[in-house]
Amino acid sequence: YNISSEGCKWFSEALKINQSLTDLNLTNNNISPGGFEWLSEALKVNRSLTHLNLTYSDISIEGFKSLSEALKVNQYLTHLNLTNNNISTEGLKYLCAGLKVNRSLTYLN
Repeated sequence: YNISSEGCKWFSEALKINQSLTDLNLTNNNISPGGFEWLSEALKVNRSLTHLNLTYSDISIEGFKSLSEALKVNQYLTHLNLTNNNISTEGLKYLCAGLKVNRSLTYLN
């Protein structure tokens, strides 16, 4: 499964508007860095999503950078699953920068 950057754009536009979806599972989607930019923009404004599963998403350093920016703003996401993403030291640095500011996450895997 792979969501293209353009696919993420359209999906993210829907997430910006949708206020009922609480659980999103994007396991095994090998999302591109550009796709993570779109997804992160949606996470900044979405107020209903509480669980996000990004297991086996092959998140790049740029993807973690975008995700970090979303975590700094989003105060609704409580569960984030990043299992099996081989997080690099630099990716972890970005993730931790977002976690320092985020006050809603209660579960991180």
